[in-house]
Amino acid sequence: MVTTPQEPVYVIGAGPGGLAVAATLRARGVRAVVLEKSDAVGSSWRGHYDRLRLHTTRRLSALPGLRIPRAYGRWVARADLVRYLEAYAEKHELDVVTGVEVHRIERAEDGTGSWVLHATGGRRLTGRAVVVATGFNHTPSVPAWPGLDGYEGDLVHAREYRNPEPYAGKDVLVVGIGNTGAEIAADLAEGGAARVRIAVRTAPHILRRTTAGWPAQRSGILVRRLPVGLVDLLGRGLARFASPDLSAHGLPRPDTGLASRVREGAIAVQDVGLVAAVRAGKVEVVAAVEALEGREVVLADGSRIAPDAVIAATGYRRALEPLVGHLGVLDDRGRPAVRGARSPREAPGLYFTGFTNPISGMLRELALDAERIARRIARAKP
Repeated sequence: MVTTPQEPVYVIGAGPGGLAVAATLRARGVRAVVLEKSDAVGSSWRGHYDRLRLHTTRRLSALPGLRIPRAYGRWVARADLVRYLEAYAEKHELDVVTGVEVHRIERAEDGTGSWVLHATGGRRLTGRAVVVATGFNHTPSVPAWPGLDGYEGDLVHAREYRNPEPYAGKDVLVVGIGNTGAEIAADLAEGGAARVRIAVRTAPHILRRTTAGWPAQRSGILVRRLPVGLVDLLGRGLARFASPDLSAHGLPRPDTGLASRVREGAIAVQDVGLVAAVRAGKVEVVAAVEALEGREVVLADGSRIAPDAVIAATGYRRALEPLVGHLGVLDDRGRPAVRGARSPREAPGLYFTGFTNPISGMLRELALDAERIARRIARAKP
């Protein structure tokens, strides 16, 4: 039987991390209310491009208390993951309130240790604890390239990309070679774009999603606790036979180790079509973007191109500063100083989940975080 404390725990964000925390709290008899600014759970996943599939396996991506259906296959499609999140919220009977955006979190002034959430419509909500799960990919980020404001060409962030249909017959430049940029470039090449180029500043580590049936995610799980230097060494050895060499096509092997790049915030690219497209000449590798002038894009090597469209796969900001920046709980990159079951020393009862991109798989880590956070909150006195 679920008990109802006088003050609930508020979970901000109805993505996988927020739903997992709410479900594990409910299983421990703690009332949790999920606040979601959009009109449905899994809003970020709903907005991703059509082709997207999880880069982690179905078995290692389920949230606590509900397996992902076998019918969804080993690599779960975006639309199927959305259906899974809807089913997850329904099965666990989660209290999800949509259309409510939290703008600021403050400590209550009455000395009780409670938290006050300022939300849309002038709401002022009080909770015994708060879990921030607003997501790693929260706010699209486009570099402040010189000439950006006056650029006369067609430029969108990758969040706005859905499928290659609008780009059929066009010359397209994709900026950024993370997993999103790499997959969009492959999608465009396979979907009828006349020319596809991908602008690269730093060569990424590119891994096969599976090698002889062994998923890259399982290797990530095995090495995630090892020293960075050792993982870098192992990665260099692995790359000799398990990673493609695209140096002849303008994409050399990276000069920084795999784990070192992860520590810097750059996850390895899992190949789902880019390598074949580059080798076939369907995707051309060009230098990084330095500036925009009129309808032209100026590249780092001094060359100029005038694509019909530019898709900026240039990442996201966590955008936590308005919410919790005043509490002194963020690092110099705007990310939570701690995560999971650890609360910041300055803010006991405040938790964060989903703000890292681990090589062991984000959904797997969200599930583990949820269990840890729920145990910690359940042990605390209401």
